[in-house]
Amino acid sequence: MIRATTLRSLPVSESPISVEQTPRILILAGTNEPERSKNQMKIGNLDQFTNLYGRIDAILIVNKDNVIEYSAMVTEDREYLRTDDILGKKLFEVYPELNEENSTHAKVMSTGRPVLNQKQTLTEPSGRCRTSITSTFPIENNGELIGSIDLSIDLPQQGIRTIGSQKLFCADDIITGCDSMEKIKEKLQKIAQNDSPVMVIGESGVGKELIIEALHTHSRRCQRPFISLNCAAVPDALIESTLFGTVKGSFTGSENKKGLFELANKGTLFLDEINSMSMELQAKLLKAVEEQQYMKVGGEEYVTVDVRLVSAMNIDPQKAIDSGKLRSDLFYRLSVVQFNVPPLRKRKEDIPLLICHFIKMYNEKMNKHVTHVNDFAMKTLQDHSWPGNVRELRNVIESAFNLVDGTVIRMTDLPDYLISKSYSNYLMGTNEDQETFRPLSEMMDEYERTILIRALKASTSLNNTAAKLQITRQALKYKIEKLQIDYQSLLVK
Repeated sequence: MIRATTLRSLPVSESPISVEQTPRILILAGTNEPERSKNQMKIGNLDQFTNLYGRIDAILIVNKDNVIEYSAMVTEDREYLRTDDILGKKLFEVYPELNEENSTHAKVMSTGRPVLNQKQTLTEPSGRCRTSITSTFPIENNGELIGSIDLSIDLPQQGIRTIGSQKLFCADDIITGCDSMEKIKEKLQKIAQNDSPVMVIGESGVGKELIIEALHTHSRRCQRPFISLNCAAVPDALIESTLFGTVKGSFTGSENKKGLFELANKGTLFLDEINSMSMELQAKLLKAVEEQQYMKVGGEEYVTVDVRLVSAMNIDPQKAIDSGKLRSDLFYRLSVVQFNVPPLRKRKEDIPLLICHFIKMYNEKMNKHVTHVNDFAMKTLQDHSWPGNVRELRNVIESAFNLVDGTVIRMTDLPDYLISKSYSNYLMGTNEDQETFRPLSEMMDEYERTILIRALKASTSLNNTAAKLQITRQALKYKIEKLQIDYQSLLVK
């Protein structure tokens, strides 16, 4: 049995636990099986957890042998209901999605340190799917690590807060093996609990929106609205009324309408490409942020709001200031906390990880069974400069999925602009990494396969293809069979 005896300095919060709020939980342990069956698990009054944390939707305690000692979930009327049917069972048997690699309990037991604010999606024994933000803490007895306690806050049914059908992400969704991006993830979770304005700077397609959505998901405002606006997509004449709302009669056809500040009250307002606003409107925005109040268009009374403002830019802020596109005082106010997201060309170690992620995503979307990208195609993807960043990489993999036959993405499945550039590099000898060369016969087969597929796509029959290539139909058929090309799907219908 595990019985809690001391709870020290648990933080007060309505949101996932921050790094600074790490508690130490001390317990007494009993290993007597009859005692366990008699007493189950007693934490005293469960209300002490909710009083301290503000909200907890589920509690799970697991001992060092991976056996579940205690489990409770909140009901609709906010009462805790013990789920005794899983007591005494192995954690990985009850939740088959978990294993030694991804389990927060396993990580806590191996490191002795808390694991904070992790997104988990688990299927309960009842069949209900739960997605939550989870923090898991070590349980000690006289300095010995004997188990863990897992406290989780449920996310909405779709898994993440939504804007229409678009889901919001959390830090765990940021796929990276790059040190600079790992530091961004750590910084994100560290500052999420505060309300200071945040600015994310990076080229188009690097994933600024993902970072900002994760910031909201990990904040104390995660159950409140998340409102997003791309300022460049709204005509300048309409941005003021869009942000602040209107009063009926203020102009022809105007109605009483809430602005985005009011709709985002108690939550987060994300403004992308703020440098596209006029300087006059930037001054009004600065005043609203400073005072947390504003007047609607045509209004005479101030509207007071409680909003965390986050913003993003895809150009260098200093250049925007120097060119008169961004007020310096607005920049300093909105960039109290600043994230600079590196472009994909400067974190190429992320490319294989992102490719694996997109392969999994498009396998599910397109009902395919692609397993990987072959070496030649991977080298091409690694060598590309990616001006469109992660968004471009995602589109390239989606394009390849529309063409791929079988389980492996090849050079011929990639967009033409990548194929042309890759073969040009080989012919001109511009590949820097000479160690990536494979046997000549293998590279020639790949090149020949590319030529044949292009010719087939531009032909109506094998005879037509053979004529274009100035070879016999018999020779063409032999090469098609040798290189395993599904020619019937390529010919023009």
